[in-house]
Amino acid sequence: MLNLKEASVTFPQMRILSGIQPSGALHLGNYFGMMRPSIELQEKGEAFYFIANYHSMTSLSNAEERRKNTIDVALDFLACGLDPKKSVFFRQSDVPEVTELAWMLTTITPMGLLERCTSYKDKIAKGISSNHGLFAYPVLMAADILIYDSNIVPVGRDQKQHLEVARDIANKWNNEYGQTFVIPEPQIRDDVAEVPGMDGQKMSKSYGNTIEIFGDEKVIRKKIMSIVMDSRTPQEPKPDADKNLAIQLLKLVAPPDVAGDFENRLRAGGLGYGDLKKALFEHYWNYFAPMRARRAELVANLDYVHQVLREGAERARTQASAVLKRAKQASGLN
Repeated sequence: MLNLKEASVTFPQMRILSGIQPSGALHLGNYFGMMRPSIELQEKGEAFYFIANYHSMTSLSNAEERRKNTIDVALDFLACGLDPKKSVFFRQSDVPEVTELAWMLTTITPMGLLERCTSYKDKIAKGISSNHGLFAYPVLMAADILIYDSNIVPVGRDQKQHLEVARDIANKWNNEYGQTFVIPEPQIRDDVAEVPGMDGQKMSKSYGNTIEIFGDEKVIRKKIMSIVMDSRTPQEPKPDADKNLAIQLLKLVAPPDVAGDFENRLRAGGLGYGDLKKALFEHYWNYFAPMRARRAELVANLDYVHQVLREGAERARTQASAVLKRAKQASGLN
């Protein structure tokens, strides 16, 4: 039987903060870009990880889908190795202090700072409906970070600008009201900062080019086998083998020597694209096999999952309340 209270929780000094949106099924980009680095970091500091369901409201309007996705994210993250004895894991909306702080931060955030954010412009250009939440997303993200006195924030390259905005907001507040917030530092792993999707763009639910972590076997096999390759014959050497999409994905889920062998064979000529994609599927499926088994255990014990989120929220609110009180005192609200 799973038991959250099996061991006492002790934390080192460094505090780490990261969040993930419940806007759809989690995929390889989520796992290698955010989840695995976060799971590794829980061994090195006091980790606060949240399911960003407030943020998901900028792109998802179906309430039942959001509820389902939120539990699915909890299941996926716990199955992949998040340890609630080492991390504080919670729903963003269970800590209302964050939205109160977000309003306070909006009052000192220059419009020009938000207007320069490229993520907003990119999403609008790709047809995502414009709304105030999408535009003000970096302010809520700043509140998420600052309310836990976060030192380290693991982010992908596409989120680096938002973290810089959070740092600018924190510095502006500290200059205006006195030293209140810790200034966070980004952590970007160059080797997995941006995972390519099925079409070569960054893997993203927004682009519909994802390979899910816990997808149906037949669906994922068909999806991987449908990756579009160029028209060169198997016998032709491919000097650009390292740029091949299947090779890039294989390097994530296969042992380095295996992925290197496939890359060398492709470069030399003689390896068919079909065989390469079959190998990619097999290594993907085997890589996540232990996590699928763990997830099945969690699905059978949803009370435990809800308990993890409840207790995580209680611990998160203790920290958030202290920082909010400090900010209200500094700004004359208390």
